[in-house]
Amino acid sequence: QNGVMSGLMQMLLLKVSAHITEQLGMAPGGEFREAFKEASKVPFCKFHLGDRPIPVTFKRAIAALSFWQKVKLAWGLCFLSDPISKDDVEKCKQKDLLEQMMAEMIGEFPDLHRTIVSERDIYLTYMLKQAAKQIELPRASETEPRKYIPAVVVGVVGMGHVPGIEKNWNSDLNIQEIMSVPPPSASSKIFKFVIKATVFGLMGYGCYRIGQRTVQFILSMPAAQSYLQKLTEIRSQ
Repeated sequence: QNGVMSGLMQMLLLKVSAHITEQLGMAPGGEFREAFKEASKVPFCKFHLGDRPIPVTFKRAIAALSFWQKVKLAWGLCFLSDPISKDDVEKCKQKDLLEQMMAEMIGEFPDLHRTIVSERDIYLTYMLKQAAKQIELPRASETEPRKYIPAVVVGVVGMGHVPGIEKNWNSDLNIQEIMSVPPPSASSKIFKFVIKATVFGLMGYGCYRIGQRTVQFILSMPAAQSYLQKLTEIRSQ
């Protein structure tokens, strides 16, 4: 539904998630599940998923990468086997080390960092600011002056997004541009065609081989041989 490249990328990231789960004994995203549990305990609390839709992020990320960058990234995700300990996770909570890791990612895949981190910083900031708007109280009549109360908002985000949210908080944000999905590149179209041709070719060859073996098996059965022999005799007569 979301495209071949986007689907493959999602499968690879699920593999990474499984690797983290296996190493740590817990699945990523536990903070969001915990936030949902706590929000359900608060009367009249609205729980909102404020991140940009995954298909949009994937498609923009893939479109931003060159063909060789896609190959390099896919290769790295396919053969990810580095051990992860709980101490490593605790180290990631240190701001300096986290910023260093982000800087390394920017150096290797700057366009990927822009679409996956920087653009989502803008989107998350926009959604948090929308949620934090003052709430207008209901009025008994049109003549009654408008009254507002401040909204109480708890935003749960990944630590890597905190600096970007702080940076963008006082800016006028427009998310229309980062919500658009660019058309697929020529290399993506060629890759998609090759994948489809390969899949359909293998399916066709498989059906041919299965059909051929099925016919050979049926013809080797005594009942089939007897029937063919009688048919030959009838024709000769």
